[in-house]
Amino acid sequence: MNKMRLLVLVLGLHLLSCQESTNEKNTNNSPSETKEIPSKDLHTQCNADSLSIRHLDLDIKVDFISKKISGNATWTIQNETHQKFIRLDTYDLTIDSVLVDGAKTSFVLYPMVHHLGQALEIPIQKNTQQVKIVYSSGSNARALQWLTAQQTLGKKQPFLYTQSESIYARSWIPCPDGPGIRFTYNARVQVPKGLLALMSAENPQQVSDSGIYHFKMDIPIPAYLMALAVGDLRFKSVDARTGVYAEPPMLDKATLELSDMGRMVNTAESLYGPYRWGRYDVLVLPPGFPIGGMENPKLTFATPTIIAGDKSLVNLIAHELAHNWSGNLVTNATWNDFWLNEGFTVYFERRISEAMNDKGYADMLWELGYQDLVATIDDLGKDNRNTWLKLDLTGRDPDDGLNDVAYEKGALFLKLIENNVGRARMDTFLKNYFAAHAFKTITTETFLSYLQQNLIKGDAALEKKLNIQAWVYGPGIPNNAPRADMERFNKVNTTLQSFLKGTSAQDLTTQGWTTHEWLHFLRQLPDSLSVSKMKELDDNFHFTTSGNSEIGAQWFIQSLKTNYQTAYPKMDVFLSAVGRRKFLEPIYETMIKTGKKEMATATYNKYKQNYHPLAQMTLDKLVLAK
Repeated sequence: MNKMRLLVLVLGLHLLSCQESTNEKNTNNSPSETKEIPSKDLHTQCNADSLSIRHLDLDIKVDFISKKISGNATWTIQNETHQKFIRLDTYDLTIDSVLVDGAKTSFVLYPMVHHLGQALEIPIQKNTQQVKIVYSSGSNARALQWLTAQQTLGKKQPFLYTQSESIYARSWIPCPDGPGIRFTYNARVQVPKGLLALMSAENPQQVSDSGIYHFKMDIPIPAYLMALAVGDLRFKSVDARTGVYAEPPMLDKATLELSDMGRMVNTAESLYGPYRWGRYDVLVLPPGFPIGGMENPKLTFATPTIIAGDKSLVNLIAHELAHNWSGNLVTNATWNDFWLNEGFTVYFERRISEAMNDKGYADMLWELGYQDLVATIDDLGKDNRNTWLKLDLTGRDPDDGLNDVAYEKGALFLKLIENNVGRARMDTFLKNYFAAHAFKTITTETFLSYLQQNLIKGDAALEKKLNIQAWVYGPGIPNNAPRADMERFNKVNTTLQSFLKGTSAQDLTTQGWTTHEWLHFLRQLPDSLSVSKMKELDDNFHFTTSGNSEIGAQWFIQSLKTNYQTAYPKMDVFLSAVGRRKFLEPIYETMIKTGKKEMATATYNKYKQNYHPLAQMTLDKLVLAK
């Protein structure tokens, strides 16, 4: 072992002393002789807590043949504390060269750390202003899904999109990949001619003849909000500041479905202050998108599964819009504080939905969310540490915290506060909270301090009623959890009982039911329901062939439980096309729980390549685990 390799090894071990190391990989060139400065965010290896990383100039090319993004990322920094190096996050990137203020320099790519990737360390001087990394993405880039033309709706051109949340931006950009680190960016992106490129920035509305696009985001954002999509896309306006991007065969249908977007933005502003991001557009992606929506600034990425034809699922857009206050405007400092993004956003989403519909509509959303939370906690265990709002994700992938606890328990906590202080006081508090913390990051503890100072204000009786400790630092669902009015669902329950007691499906009172009433009905069906009863429901309400993804997915789960095999061919088609984890995971899990493991394995192996790498990560553990 020569001296250089020994030095690299010693520094690598020093860097990884508090973290799990896997899949060691050799470093490049000589390392900087400096000590590790521990970061409060355990999911980034960047040292942005010691120097200022202000701006990114990104110049990349998208190559569909090699399935790689390549180019350079130039970071503008300010080294006020005279650090001897800058350290950035990477995952499966090939680093070709590094330049500091225009001069080529050495660098170190440390060994792989489980979940976190490889730290890229670059020596700098106290007056260093720019660090340029020439690089290319790898075959295991977790953020990227490369689709062939056949995997798209139009079947004419390939497609690429990113999903950077939570810590996957580092797989396509060497970056400070932590939610508490904000920066502005400009980008130049070259794509095959005829394709449109879009980012979480100011976007074009027409295809460029050259295949070269320029982007600008002048509001500082964290890396998880970096986004890119490239494909056969077109744009259509909804109103002066909102519009829809989609593949041509989807564009008119999606624009009609989302025609209330402008009113939605106005409603949100009336609740909690101005929308600060300029335009609000939505990109409807191909069906392999692994989540419902991603709140990328200026351009929400959305699953096509919300396009039901009757606007019944567009509350997901209300959710992503609300993120432009809770998440994009005021951001969780670490992934342990994730509920500050999602809990606030679910609460805000429900307020938008209530304002645009009525209280009864919102009550149904609250109750379905409560059912989801109960199911999640039953699965995790009511005393499980993962059911706290304040998470502890030490040594784990932050995606482990992406469940209904952060979303629904967080929202219920805010609903509890509203119920105890009144809606007017709650709205004033939240409006001031968003204004006071705009474009900043926040921890759970900082929020609780703000809550004490600006709402509770020493009111011991109110503090006792809220029982904050149990909600934030305790497991399960506290016994003071609010419940929604069940008026509309009580009618559904009555109809269901009538059916189970012998009333024919065609005689059930279901006129005017929304998707939410049908979901509640289907969720309450007994697992022991006979095949003949399933067929009767299907013959009358056509669940197997439903174009509504929420209803279809719930029906397929019920069909697996009751062995209603008539639905299986359509379920197979659904699983071949839809990549949303919300639907995939429970369907595959139900196959396994009902003794159909061979079906699950065969189906997953057949359609795995249609799913995003993040969905594959989840399903590999579920379906392929021995």
